[in-house]
Amino acid sequence: MDIKKDVQEQFGKSADSYVSSSIHKKGKDLQKLLEMAALHGEEEMLDIATGGGHTANAFAPYVKKVTAVDITAEMLSAAENFIKGNGNQNVDFFIGDAENLPFPDETFDLVTCRIAPHHFPNVKRFVNEVYRVLKPNGQFLLDDNVTPEEEEFDQFYNTIEKWRDYSHYRAWKKSEWLQMIELNSFEIIEWHRFEKTFQFESWCNRMNLPQTEQEKLAQYIINSSPKVKRKFRIKIEHDQVISFQGEAAVIKAIRK
Repeated sequence: MDIKKDVQEQFGKSADSYVSSSIHKKGKDLQKLLEMAALHGEEEMLDIATGGGHTANAFAPYVKKVTAVDITAEMLSAAENFIKGNGNQNVDFFIGDAENLPFPDETFDLVTCRIAPHHFPNVKRFVNEVYRVLKPNGQFLLDDNVTPEEEEFDQFYNTIEKWRDYSHYRAWKKSEWLQMIELNSFEIIEWHRFEKTFQFESWCNRMNLPQTEQEKLAQYIINSSPKVKRKFRIKIEHDQVISFQGEAAVIKAIRK
């Protein structure tokens, strides 16, 4: 099945759980995005793959206008209810593909994308599209889960993410992101690494993973190497996986 159809199917049935997800709603990375942005209040902003709308909602009070785009209609509807419910009226909502944005060249002053590119099958095309729709000297704020540089860790993390969510495409290494962004004529200004603790049960349930698959995935994690267990701070109690730790990168780049 096409990965984009997978995304629409998965997030169509999980929209409400993403709006209420504490990792998406209250993550320290969201506050860091606001701190990193240089805002004067007149920005035209685009939030790509808006998901539950948390980024668009956080930025709306500080910019002139936000355009929130998502490929999944149900997710976009949930985001609209959430954002308008918070009193933000300067946000427009559009169905759109991150790799083929429905906007003219040099439209936006600021583009954000948070906890989404690991679902994109052609992430280089996505970065190219961000460059295209940004005005010269426009800001690109990227925030996504990443993998460590070591191959064993990279493979482990992407394996468990794909197992839990078939619409997952790939979480990229930090070095891969820096390279892709710079090779698209952006200048990287600032970046930060965030640790993220995932509670195994809620992490699985957010994507409606069947109980039998949860048990198989838990056994895979339990059987991982001591090296992997240390790296990902895997917490196991009474033969049950309680939590593990991942990481995200938050990057600010300027279109030159």
